[in-house]
Amino acid sequence: MAFPRNEKFSESQLALADIAKALAHPARAAILEVLARRRECICGDLVDELPLAQATVSQHLKVLKDVGLIQGNIEGPRTCYCIDAAVMAQAEEQFINWFRLINNSGVCC
Repeated sequence: MAFPRNEKFSESQLALADIAKALAHPARAAILEVLARRRECICGDLVDELPLAQATVSQHLKVLKDVGLIQGNIEGPRTCYCIDAAVMAQAEEQFINWFRLINNSGVCC
């Protein structure tokens, strides 16, 4: 019998999975790299740097924004995006802790 995912997994496991899912597409990794380099960006600027249509970039931005990795501030008819440093630091810590847990589990067989 299937259960809702939030009934069988911890909050930290769910949060880690959501972030991993958001990072699991090369376009989103590229968007984060552009935002890190530029500090902030309008969607049209991202379209100019990436081999993707504007609608596709917008969809990827929405995924990153939904998990909190980026923020979008409306400036007139445009939205200016930037990395949310606090959320990114939390995500980094979650992954570091998870990898430590897995790496310290001992030798297999």
